[in-house]
Amino acid sequence: MNYLQVLEDLEYGLEKSDSSWNTVWANQWEPGKKSQYAFDCYINHFGNEKKYVNEDISLVDKNTIPNHNLLVGGFPCQDYSVARTGAKGMEGKKGVLWWQIKDTLEAKKPKFVLLENVDRLLKSPANQRGRDFGVILACFNDLGYTVEWRVINAADYGFAQRRRRTFIFACKNDTNYYNKIKEESLESIIKNEGFFVKEFPINTNIDAKEIDFKYKDLIDVSDNFKMQFKNSGIMRKGKIYTTEVTPISIESKPLSKIVQYDGVDDKYKLGDNLEKWNYLKGAKDILRKAGTPHEYHFREGAIAFPDALDKPARTMLTSEGSLNRSTHVIEDPKSKCYRILTPIETERINGFPDNWTDTGMPERFRYFCMGNALVVGLIEKMGNSLNKIFESED
Repeated sequence: MNYLQVLEDLEYGLEKSDSSWNTVWANQWEPGKKSQYAFDCYINHFGNEKKYVNEDISLVDKNTIPNHNLLVGGFPCQDYSVARTGAKGMEGKKGVLWWQIKDTLEAKKPKFVLLENVDRLLKSPANQRGRDFGVILACFNDLGYTVEWRVINAADYGFAQRRRRTFIFACKNDTNYYNKIKEESLESIIKNEGFFVKEFPINTNIDAKEIDFKYKDLIDVSDNFKMQFKNSGIMRKGKIYTTEVTPISIESKPLSKIVQYDGVDDKYKLGDNLEKWNYLKGAKDILRKAGTPHEYHFREGAIAFPDALDKPARTMLTSEGSLNRSTHVIEDPKSKCYRILTPIETERINGFPDNWTDTGMPERFRYFCMGNALVVGLIEKMGNSLNKIFESED
């Protein structure tokens, strides 16, 4: 099974599900960074080969990418609007990674695609809800793919982090997998036969909506399309079905199961900053001015301080470990002092082995990497579904 990938956590998760997965090409690039620590970490674990590319993917000729039957990757939630460009026809905004993925799909035509994004993708932008995801679906539709999506919270399926991500699975409409589901109703695919439901079971679906996805071109979608996408859905040959589903939950892993009980350096303790931490974590109602004479109230609720050890972690952000509101603070089980999480603990929260990121990068960037990472166990479970699909493919 050959695949192209652009994220380290995706590769690690797939290989945990089946060691026969073979990466034929990979791209990792941190824009504006002189030191490419994430790529160095990748090479440290998966080998220094020419098929691993550390450059801006917009500069890569997509025809030079090896053939593959699965494309996997992640991309930021950006502005996916489309504009007319005279003789060139139409073009998405520069610097938006989705268009590089689309170009790869056009050039290499992989049979299957697995992508991830933040959960707000389905609702963006605020002034035209659903437009951005509609643009993505239209691209897939024009290229002959059926697409299923699901917003998954890792903690609902037994993992140690309350991290919600939108996962997108697409298959070409000439695959054996498509032939298996093409006669199923769209509702039945979501509830019984689809990609996600076997590994991520659900027990209800409500607020279902089905529409004919009609548009002239991507410009039409970009300018006019809006839809209230639910947390699960499917698009097949111009029809969109979306519904709100609830998970059949598995007991999540609490922080107490992953924290280090010994060997934690004193540098992780809060020290003399307790008053500052109390302020950052506390509720606020602040009168602010936005130019004369406009005033407004900035409000935010309190965050648990310290974080409860009998619950899974909150969503880790790239600012984890620094002095800010979102950083986790726990009461150390041994010393009873308040402290931040160690890099090893952040790795465990995402399902990586201890010291996965201890590859020469600064400690600050170790936190950054884990704030960007996926929960590996989710990808391993999706890999189980992919393995079954590929058993039936030619």
